[in-house]
Order: sequence, then C-alpha cells, then structure tokens
Amino acid sequence: MKAVVMTGANQPWEVQEVPTPTAEPGQVLVKVHASGMCFTDVWATTGYGGDIYPQTPGHEVVGEVVEVGAGVHTRQVGDRVGTTWVQSACGRCDYCRENRPLTGQTAMNCPGARTTGFSTQGGHAEYIAITAGGTVLLPDGLAYEDAAPMMCAGYTTWSGLRDASPQPHEKVAVVGIGGLGHVALQLARASGFETIAITHSPDKHELAAQLGADHVVANGEELRDLGGTDVLLITTNAFDAAEEAMTGLRPDGRVVLSGLDFTRPFSISSEGVPFHMMRQQVIGSTHGGQHYLAEVLDLAAKGKVKPITETFPLDRATDAYDRLSSGKMRFRGVLTPHA
Repeated sequence: MKAVVMTGANQPWEVQEVPTPTAEPGQVLVKVHASGMCFTDVWATTGYGGDIYPQTPGHEVVGEVVEVGAGVHTRQVGDRVGTTWVQSACGRCDYCRENRPLTGQTAMNCPGARTTGFSTQGGHAEYIAITAGGTVLLPDGLAYEDAAPMMCAGYTTWSGLRDASPQPHEKVAVVGIGGLGHVALQLARASGFETIAITHSPDKHELAAQLGADHVVANGEELRDLGGTDVLLITTNAFDAAEEAMTGLRPDGRVVLSGLDFTRPFSISSEGVPFHMMRQQVIGSTHGGQHYLAEVLDLAAKGKVKPITETFPLDRATDAYDRLSSGKMRFRGVLTPHA
C-alpha cells in the first residue's frame, strides 16, 4: 500500500510503498477514506514525539472495516468507523488500574498506550490496523471528509467545552479561529451559549460571525469592555494572545487549555487583581472519553458543526504538509487515500 512516512526528525514526508497491515487478534483492518491533518503531525515530524522514525503519522482516521481479527465481536466487515490518538492502554500500570477512561490523557500517563501515528502506524495511508476497542461507529450520513476532523479537532474542542461546564447564563469565548477554533465556535453556538470569537486577523471577523460568534473582538481588552467571559477556550498555540485574553476573564472564570506548545509554558500575569482572588481556574483538557466523541459526532451528523477542510490525495501529502507547517492551511487538511 501507499503510506506517508516520516523518515527522521525535521525530514520531509515521503509517500512510500510499504507492506499492507493485517488484522491481528483484537484488531480490525480499515480501508482509510479520510485522514485528518493536525498540527501534532508537525510536532511529531520535528521530533517532539520522540525518536519514533520511521513512522506513518495521522490520528484523525476514518474508513471502512475490511477485515476483522480473531476475538473481535463488536465490529464487522463494512462498518464505517473512526479512531483517535489513543487506541488502547496497557491495562496493568498504576494509571490503568484506577480504571480511568480511554482518553488523550491515557497516552501521557500509560507507558504502554497504543497511540495512532506514534507508537503504531497512523492513518495517512491506504490501510490501517486498529485495536477494535479503540474504534467508534460513525453516524449514518456523515461524510468521511467531515468525520475525520471530528476525531481530534471536534473531540478536543468539545471535550474542552464540556470540561469547563458552562452554565446556561454564562458566556464562552474562543481564542484563535483556526483549525480548532472554527470548530469550537460552532459547538459553543450549537449548545446555546453567547459566544465570542477572539482573533487578531481582521479577515476572519466576518467568518467568525458566520460560524456562530455573537461578538468578535481582537484582544482581551476588547473582551473586557464587552463585559468579559466566563469560559476562555484556548484553541491556539499562540500563548501570547491567550495570556493577554485573560484580561477579559470574569470572576469564577475558567481558562481551558486545548492548544499545544512544546516550546514555551502558558503563564498567568500578576498584574491587576491576583488570579486566586478572582477564584479563576485553569483546566488542562484533551480528549475526554468516547462519550464526548460520540456526542460531537452526533452534532456533526445533524449539521450542527461542519469543519472547513482542504482535501488532498495521498500523493500530494508533502504539499499538504508544507501548507500545514507553514501556517498557510487556515483550518483543517484531510488526506483522501481512496477518493
């Protein structure tokens, strides 16, 4: 089969002919119809995922089951399924013995987690073998190209919103209207919250409003002048903008960190009223469990959220990566190996 291969840290992607995997016991073999691109692909390619090379990236994977391994009874040939970053955990470490849910956090705390595109082959390929328990059934009618970004972008932002537990009277502000943020805006609006977009890009103001923002501001000062927000959902790795946006966080407000930056920490300013005196919270949020994934897939199937995507055949994966890594891909890229 054809697959994208990362050959080394900071090396260009290559599309190579590699052996097609088989479904081992407990696994399913999936014919990949769409594999979403995430900026985590860039982190992996530049070495922040460790020395995992050679490896095929991609953890927003959806397709059709074409083979079922021994012992699998929950999936069958023809099922439309998807998988995410974490397929399974070891089941034996201290973290697993606490019976915590299978989430993105599992990969950080379980040394034996099977992680898509890191410890095992990712989805930027024509086929992928996946732990059956790490798959979810896709809703009928949800297109593969729309489903793939839900496996991480939708899953991440919905988990962040749910982890913040906004109340009916509260406001939600989204920092960064990019690959994650444009999805988060739609989800906040679909949930009925007064929604605010925070973006430094004037050309995104009109789009943010179309995606569901009741208000669009450029920074934390404008957010404060608007009355502030109760939830500040950080969907960008531009932590300078995120930290500045805290100027508009109300008392008892929650900052939800869904963006990722390995190069610098998120910090809280000591200027003004001290953070602790405002009773504010910082919540680290990643994939929050398959019940959240099921919820966001249902919202996508109902048309409540739709990612803005650029699609590429597998042979153009290197072009797609260049757009992603350079910041030219404004929202989500999707590879379509069997388009």
